[in-house]
Amino acid sequence: MQKKKPAAKVPVHGPQHAKQVRIIGGSWKRTPLPVLEALGLRPTPDRVRETVFNWLNHLRGDWGNLRVLDLFAGSGALGFEAASRGAQQVTMVDANAVIVRQLQAIQEKLNATNIVVQRADALALAQSLAQRGQKFDVIFLDPPYQEDFLSRALPLCDKLVTEGGLVYAESGLPLVSDDGESPDWLENWEVVRQDKAGMVHFHLLQRRAV
Repeated sequence: MQKKKPAAKVPVHGPQHAKQVRIIGGSWKRTPLPVLEALGLRPTPDRVRETVFNWLNHLRGDWGNLRVLDLFAGSGALGFEAASRGAQQVTMVDANAVIVRQLQAIQEKLNATNIVVQRADALALAQSLAQRGQKFDVIFLDPPYQEDFLSRALPLCDKLVTEGGLVYAESGLPLVSDDGESPDWLENWEVVRQDKAGMVHFHLLQRRAV
């Protein structure tokens, strides 16, 4: 039987980022997204996003049928990328008022009618959405590495993700070690894709069949 272990400590200091990133595909390709100097704000690198969205295109196909939840939106790189590619609806969540105002300004500039921006605590909102029976086909989890958000957010996705839906999880360490050990909170999830770019470990997860 696969051994389980607690989540390892992750590096507090991530890679330095530029003052902006760009949408890399879809209707708003090459649109710049400014990056604020906020604690823990670390946009997903272009190379990683390109790989992840290639995975999603292969596994889920037509974006027009997908509902997306970007639970720790930050710069909006993941959520705007999904919306640019035609996602039916993208809900972008962040607790920082300055970040939320920036996301709303970009949304208005793009006239992005398929995006909903909410200021909220990610974990509290996830619980509320689950209680209301909301479901999403793709959920992005890219929280600050130095906080224990991933271990608390992923279990909440059990009731939020549709059957066959996917969760993107980004972290400072791999979720499954080289010897196959993984934390207890990952036990309901299968890692269907994973890769590493610099200090970024990124994974696509799918709920295990009951």
